[in-house]
Amino acid sequence: MKKRLVILTGAGISAESGLKTFRDSNGLWENFKIEDVASIEGWQKNPSLVLDFYNARRKQAGEAKPNKAHQVLASLEKDFDVDIITQNVDDLHERAGSSKVLHLHGKLREAKSSLYPETIIDIGMDEIKIGDVCDKGAQLRPNIVWFGEAVPEIENAVLKCIKADIFVVIGTSLQVYPAANLINYIDEECPLFVIDPHIEKGILPPNVNLIQENAVLGVENLKEALKSLE
Repeated sequence: MKKRLVILTGAGISAESGLKTFRDSNGLWENFKIEDVASIEGWQKNPSLVLDFYNARRKQAGEAKPNKAHQVLASLEKDFDVDIITQNVDDLHERAGSSKVLHLHGKLREAKSSLYPETIIDIGMDEIKIGDVCDKGAQLRPNIVWFGEAVPEIENAVLKCIKADIFVVIGTSLQVYPAANLINYIDEECPLFVIDPHIEKGILPPNVNLIQENAVLGVENLKEALKSLE
């Protein structure tokens, strides 16, 4: 039986495909204040601005290509039962070939009803505009978990972490909750790898295998290290 390999990914893995993150410069995201484009208050204040912002992010993500790190993680399914839990809203993991991807913070390629959140529509790379409504007549919004909103998939993510035989963190600062708390649900005997060039070791468990590299180089190192754990 293949070992369960659970991988938590963050913005660092998508950054190497050219997608900027909201932490890139002084609280601005593509020159917007985060609270204006990634909060329910921002949506209520100026929905047109929020839609324009995410329409641009969707176009940008659609033009980006999976990088070597995405591809190597997909290839690990040959030897492991791989579950990817991602904080990213792009679909680069899926396009690289990963078959089990759980999106904690939603998906750019989906819209949902602003009043009936159970209504979710795959829109691909299409734009969402004011006046685009669900079948019940409510305005559509991006299916993104904004700051201050509940994370619907967090319980499913916890269950995957509890069952992990090997746990890997790639390209996340472990400062965004509740995702950052997932590391606390793995078994104390579970091998833990963290790939990030900037993370502070003081916030990590003492038994961590820390690979201080960007995602592409770090995943290559990880692939070699995993050979002894198959």
